Amino acid sequence: MYAIIKSGGKQYRVAQGDIIDVELLDAEEGAEIQFDNVLFFHNGKKASVGAPTVAKCIVKGKIVGYSSGPKITSVKYKPSHHQYRKFGHRQPYMRVEITAIG
Repeated sequence: MYAIIKSGGKQYRVAQGDIIDVELLDAEEGAEIQFDNVLFFHNGKKASVGAPTVAKCIVKGKIVGYSSGPKITSVKYKPSHHQYRKFGHRQPYMRVEITAIG
């Protein structure tokens, strides 16, 4: 049994027991969370495709902790002034364990 959910503008294929990294959500660590935007659901025999979401289907998860993505560095350079600036970014994520699908 698996589902495809939408969170933070991205889509994730999840099954029970999976741990995924999603964009930061407004919840505390250890809290239960529900994903209502279920785009696809497959229970092993029958597939349900949403238009745009599957009715009466909810994916539940528990917030396990926080993580960060890879460090991305970039450089801005102005050749006429011989000037450059190096900057970086590291995206924060929230780690969620999927507890129930249905």
